[in-house]
Amino acid sequence: MAMRQTPLTCSGHTRPVVDLAFSGITPYGYFLISACKDGKPMLRQGDTGDWIGTFLGHKGAVWGATLNKDATKAATAAADFTAKVWDAVSGDELMTLAHKHIVKTVDFTQDSNYLLTGGQDKLLRIYDLNKPEAEPKEISGHTSGIKKALWCSEDKQILSADDKTVRLWDHATMTEVKSLNFNMSVSSMEYIPEGEILVITYGRSIAFHSAVSLEPVKSFEAPATINSASLHPEKEFLVAGGEDFKLYKYDYNSGEELESYKGHFGPIHCVRFSPDGELYASGSEDGTLRLWQTVVGKTYGLWKCVLPEEDSGELAKPKINFPETTEEELEEIASENSDSIYSSTPEVKA
Repeated sequence: MAMRQTPLTCSGHTRPVVDLAFSGITPYGYFLISACKDGKPMLRQGDTGDWIGTFLGHKGAVWGATLNKDATKAATAAADFTAKVWDAVSGDELMTLAHKHIVKTVDFTQDSNYLLTGGQDKLLRIYDLNKPEAEPKEISGHTSGIKKALWCSEDKQILSADDKTVRLWDHATMTEVKSLNFNMSVSSMEYIPEGEILVITYGRSIAFHSAVSLEPVKSFEAPATINSASLHPEKEFLVAGGEDFKLYKYDYNSGEELESYKGHFGPIHCVRFSPDGELYASGSEDGTLRLWQTVVGKTYGLWKCVLPEEDSGELAKPKINFPETTEEELEEIASENSDSIYSSTPEVKA
């Protein structure tokens, strides 16, 4: 039975969305934070896209955002030469960490006691959040601005990417263990703790490496330049998005392209699977976030699968349980989508 992908659109940002991250699963569900060039990172309920709050305080574009595992703290990296740590429950700013240049990336340790930052000054910094007045530890070695920095191997090691290099560092000795060089710009990096997998995108390539040894595992080629990719928690699927406004879904094991569809009205800058793997989020130059079902037709979050009458022969349509959306609008949304690619993205605002 053919099913049609009906995304939830999360509005609110006024400029391109450049980064997003999910929390872990908490007793209150899971959460989603978005970084935007409007300087106003937003927190949302992860499974519905419902807006919870906006973190106000940066004076420039926000390039990176993250939540700690239990969604009690948020961190943001910005063009105002600061990283900020926030109380994700109250929205209060907890600390501002001054840098010497634009900050691009932030990441908490699993215990939320340390924050890793990286940016245009080519230095990795480790802040002890229990001693905010202490100077951070600094790791030098990158030769261009740092785009992404992540804790890995239970916070014993650090992965960082600059323009054309990915480096692995030992936390205890603060020294480089190994590096990977690419012949074109690295656009994104994702770390999967289960199985220690590193997902790297550059040009049209989506490459998987061991996060421990940096040895290659496999790679896929997409039809267009890819800006971001994410691996499903169960390692069944891979999603990617980039310059052609489309989202691509692949079978991780076979490499087969399973779906592709126009996801946004501008290039896609970031994609991430939710921690339960039921959906993935995409952020775009068009200023929106969109949530997509991993398996279309499941009843989950605001999606409610309505099976057709047995004798009608209609296609099954996933419907969205949203109070302001009329039945007629839902019919219109479902009919706008072709089975794989559609020309205009339906606007279902969350």
